[in-house]
Amino acid sequence: QVQVVESGGGSVQAGGSLRLSCATSGRTFSSYAMGWFRQAPGKEREFVAAISRRGINTDYADSVKGRFTISRDNAKNTVYLQMNDLKPEDTAVYYCAARQVGWTERTTTGYDYWGQGTQVTVSS
Repeated sequence: QVQVVESGGGSVQAGGSLRLSCATSGRTFSSYAMGWFRQAPGKEREFVAAISRRGINTDYADSVKGRFTISRDNAKNTVYLQMNDLKPEDTAVYYCAARQVGWTERTTTGYDYWGQGTQVTVSS
């Protein structure tokens, strides 16, 4: 069983930045593609960004492209989401997820392990 734990959420004003971290357990982190999703109140969970197992390929939702950057450190079993120029509409609970194949995926059903989420609140 893989454990996924997010950290780094918080409250920030519009235009500010946050960096989310996602630590995973297990020896096979480098074989997993990783993704970030978010869920705002009353809305469905949506794709934010994903990264392939070696970090060569990344994918972003149009709403965050150019503002968010996903990266990973396989030596630390950790994936990051750098969020810049945050907007109030970025307010949500952010979830990290791992999938047991190496390529990126945008659907929630494509992921096998999920964290508990971390709250990001952006005020105007």
